[in-house]
Amino acid sequence: MDSIYLIIVIILLGLAALDLVVGVANDAVNFLNSSIGSKVAPLWVIFTVASLGVLIGSMFSSGMMEVARSGVFYPEKFTFPTIMTLFLAVMLTDVVLLDVYNTFGLPTSTTVSLVFELLGAAVAVALFTIWTVGSGEQLGDYINSGKALAIISGIFISIAIAFAVGTIIMYISRLIFSFNYGKTFKYLGAIWGGIALTAITYFAIFKGLKGSVLVTPETLNYLDHNMGTALLYAFIGWTLLMALLQHLFRVKILKVIVLAGTAALAMAFAGNDLVNFIGVFMAGFDSFQIAQGVASAGGDIETLYMGKLSEPVIAKTGWLLGAGVIMILALWFSKKSRSVTETEVNLARKGEGVERFSSSPLSRSLVRGSLNFSKSMSKVTPGPVKRFIENRFEPMQLENKASFDLIRASVNLTTAALLISLGTSLKLPLSTTYVTFMVAMGTSLADRAWGRESAVYRINGVLTVVAGWLLTAFVAFTVALTVGLFLMWGGKIAIAFMLLLVVFILFKSDRFHSKRKSRELQHQQVLSSEVQLVTSSNEEVRLLLERTLIIYKRIIDGLEDENRKVVRKAMTEANELYAKFRDKREYEVVPTLESIQVNALDLEQEYVQLVDYSYEITKSLKAVSEATFRYIDNNHSAFSKDQIDDLKILYKNLSDVYTSYAAMDKTSDYSRFDQVTSMREIIIELNSKMTKRQIKRVKENQSSTRSSILFLNLVNESKIITLQSSNLMKSHRNFKEQYAKSVAGRDGKKMIMDVTLN
Repeated sequence: MDSIYLIIVIILLGLAALDLVVGVANDAVNFLNSSIGSKVAPLWVIFTVASLGVLIGSMFSSGMMEVARSGVFYPEKFTFPTIMTLFLAVMLTDVVLLDVYNTFGLPTSTTVSLVFELLGAAVAVALFTIWTVGSGEQLGDYINSGKALAIISGIFISIAIAFAVGTIIMYISRLIFSFNYGKTFKYLGAIWGGIALTAITYFAIFKGLKGSVLVTPETLNYLDHNMGTALLYAFIGWTLLMALLQHLFRVKILKVIVLAGTAALAMAFAGNDLVNFIGVFMAGFDSFQIAQGVASAGGDIETLYMGKLSEPVIAKTGWLLGAGVIMILALWFSKKSRSVTETEVNLARKGEGVERFSSSPLSRSLVRGSLNFSKSMSKVTPGPVKRFIENRFEPMQLENKASFDLIRASVNLTTAALLISLGTSLKLPLSTTYVTFMVAMGTSLADRAWGRESAVYRINGVLTVVAGWLLTAFVAFTVALTVGLFLMWGGKIAIAFMLLLVVFILFKSDRFHSKRKSRELQHQQVLSSEVQLVTSSNEEVRLLLERTLIIYKRIIDGLEDENRKVVRKAMTEANELYAKFRDKREYEVVPTLESIQVNALDLEQEYVQLVDYSYEITKSLKAVSEATFRYIDNNHSAFSKDQIDDLKILYKNLSDVYTSYAAMDKTSDYSRFDQVTSMREIIIELNSKMTKRQIKRVKENQSSTRSSILFLNLVNESKIITLQSSNLMKSHRNFKEQYAKSVAGRDGKKMIMDVTLN
């Protein structure tokens, strides 16, 4: 047997391990969202509970391994070499596709991804076989498309139903308990717990453990025929236990419900979705063993058809246990799993804050229509009813700064468990990801988590995620089809190339994810003390003055030497600096003013001005660097020596101003601050002279049209930078003086208090 097949099996094993990591990173949101969003327990407790669920589910997985072997295509139509190529194309596509979704923090369905990757790769291999062999067979002889069509219909049905049911149940639940649910829950809590845990138990048995050794076939058969009685007994038992825990042992039973639901969803995820990550490898490994047996008997594996893959398969416990351990490690250590979870929690959280998504025309139209509908309903709703509803939805401060309370967390878990269980019992193709996400969005809407300040952004976020879902099937099919055709055509060279490409993509996506997370953390920065405010502002001003001179110098050097790389570097640095202060202005200023505990309006006013002036400087730097790069990139004529000399004069004067102020800032001695003002006037006068010189050069045809436009643009933006820099320096001086006065005032009061007490 050619060693390439053993290499393919090893590659499939490595890709399966990677797939487990990226798959858990995406699917972890399904069972972690409610616990993390409600902060039901410390993170390590939540992860421990989820890990136990994952381990149990993986050890007794009854996941349909047949899906990867014969669920989408007819294996008896494929030879051993072609089916190994098919499996390799699927795994290469799956790892990259899921990692891309994780990088952007978007939850998707690993089941849909796998099925359409199998379909795409199978079509590719079948088409290549038909074209090269010329057997006269049709594509339909190779492909079982019924499963794919069933899943597509399931996507649309599950999205709509989950959102609607989640909204209705949450609205009713909030009317019953309100946000101040302590008093009501005292009387109804045990019943609520009984209902929730009965639903979770039903879900755990029929979705998570069905077919495993933990539940015998006889027990399942009995339950199938006596479901009503079993559920009644379960409800009575759980209700009595919850009443005992709540009233006798003073246990917060909502936490028990949420943690139990988390474990059940994690168990179902591992038990049913494990096939999405290792099913293809297991099928490839089994194919290799079948071929190895034929080869050892002297058979020809090149013409060996893989009909044996249609036979029932028993998953090996050792492989499943190993997969479970990898999933648990990924759950604890994968940064991208936190990103996907944060996306859902961010969209579902109560109150305002930094929004990850922008608005769109569709989201604005939906919000506008909802507001009009709400106003119309308000006109016909009786006053007492409106007052009752408003009273039930009166918000309260959440404990531990949670994104939502335990009532909503329990509704999320219970509703998702019920819908998934119902779909399973009716043999409907539901996606766990789609159901849990849309239930969470529906409960958020019903809970009035999407206020007028955030609704357009949240709705657009939901639309973005749903659009990603709808694209999953198309992208998975198309990419797997392309990769499959490439592997069939290119053979061993194509395999080596695709492996290198996958490694490169994973490396780049990891770097992109790190940058995105760093940007989001910067968005969330809030200065909570006066010392933080002063320290951060001083550092930012000094950084800006230093980087402005460096960028300006690079622009002039790039123009003089016609050096594209130098100007590109200046443009990159200018864009980064602009993004930093734009985000600071948009995301930091107001939250800082709201949270900071100081009574110094003058100091806070100067802080706002510092950010504004810094933003204006970086905006001008961005404009001149981009204009200069376009000029150099388009290979326009070089600047004349006179133009470069004029720009150097501007730079020298600006550098003198910055250096002079840096010396004052270092000693906190601003007695010669009038020098800054004087230098500013000199630079403004220089700007005027240089504009006139350029006009003269234009009239004498000493400068091309494009170089004249750029030069005048540089001079004008330099004037803006000079004015805003002068304002920045003045505001920074005042800022430091106000802080000194504030500190001196507090010290003086402290001394008076000490004298009085003594």
